Amino acid sequence: MTTRFYKFNWDFIGNIEEGRPNLGNTTRIEVYRLFQYTLRDIMEEKLGTEEADHMLHAAGFLAGKHFFEKFIGTCDSVDTFVSRVQQALMEFNIGILRVEQVNMDTLTFVLSVSEDLDCSGLPELSHGVCTYDEGFVAGLFFGFTGKEFVAEEVDCWCTGDRTCRFEVRPR
Repeated sequence: MTTRFYKFNWDFIGNIEEGRPNLGNTTRIEVYRLFQYTLRDIMEEKLGTEEADHMLHAAGFLAGKHFFEKFIGTCDSVDTFVSRVQQALMEFNIGILRVEQVNMDTLTFVLSVSEDLDCSGLPELSHGVCTYDEGFVAGLFFGFTGKEFVAEEVDCWCTGDRTCRFEVRPR
């Protein structure tokens, strides 16, 4: 059995007040994107685009699941879930969530995230880049329902839209 040194737990966040008494818990978005896109570059170079996307999606799912547990918590309704997620995404400066469509019969949703942490302001490309976000959204819905969801980005800042839009449905 291989020893895992980095199985996620909240201890990896550390004690920010102790560790960064002067700088605190903020940094500029360029640093976040520098980390994300250099990591993505190396993963794509070593593993190929498809596997890199798969890994980023899986990491996003894990993050969304843990984020739900720590910052959202048990919700008794979709309205409560949405409200808490909106508030948390704003509080952490991740993005501005808007729910555009809800179908409770099929458990399908259309969500948009403006000022998205990953891509808002990037140049236009021929493809969307929010693979990690797809996983994060799916992880949030898993936390809420205990069921697997697919979150597919259908619009992205990088494809000329000025918001990221996700269609969310049960797997």
